[in-house]
Amino acid sequence: MIGQTFQWLLDPANWTGQGGILAQSLAHLRYSFLALLAAAAVAVPIGLWVGHTGRLRWLAVNLTGAFRAIPSLGVLFIAVLLLLPRLRGEWAYEAPALIVLVLLAIPPILSGTYAGVQATDPAARDAARGMGMTGAQVLRQVEVPGALPLIMSGLRSAMLQIIGTATIAAIVGLGGLGRFLIDGQASRDYAMMAGGSIAVAALALLVDQVLALVQRAAVSPGLRHASAG
Repeated sequence: MIGQTFQWLLDPANWTGQGGILAQSLAHLRYSFLALLAAAAVAVPIGLWVGHTGRLRWLAVNLTGAFRAIPSLGVLFIAVLLLLPRLRGEWAYEAPALIVLVLLAIPPILSGTYAGVQATDPAARDAARGMGMTGAQVLRQVEVPGALPLIMSGLRSAMLQIIGTATIAAIVGLGGLGRFLIDGQASRDYAMMAGGSIAVAALALLVDQVLALVQRAAVSPGLRHASAG
């Protein structure tokens, strides 16, 4: 089985064409980054506001827990049933898949952002206020830079979960590396299924390393050493 899996992975015919590994990896990445951007657009502002003001902490915690408990496949099928009559073309299936991925990505981003702002050095915050900075200036110039390590950690965690779960897009007929799992199961081609699983894991590790480099470039050395310690 292992030999057949690597034979499938090393076969050049499986890497080319619209249904090849490269094309499906690009489709997988497109779904994943769209979901990450949408989730960050929702979760980061809420996390910054809750962390800065200290208001509605219980709601942020409960919301995070509730989103973690959402069954992905159940939400996907409900979203398809609700949106299919209202949307046209491939977007009728792509939108439900993205909704599931966004809901999955919000909790780690929200909790990372909230925790990052809360973990900002109180002395730095007090010094900024003592200099006459407004609340918005304290948030922008002190709390956000201090929270960047945990914000980026939340984004990386969310992206790993998204890439792993984006395989469900294939269930509703979309592309992505999940196609190899669904098609392999349908044809009982277990080498294809195993190869697709390895491709998903490799893609997740590759993207995580890229985001790690982005985090290293975005976070100041002093904050990197402090968070590592």
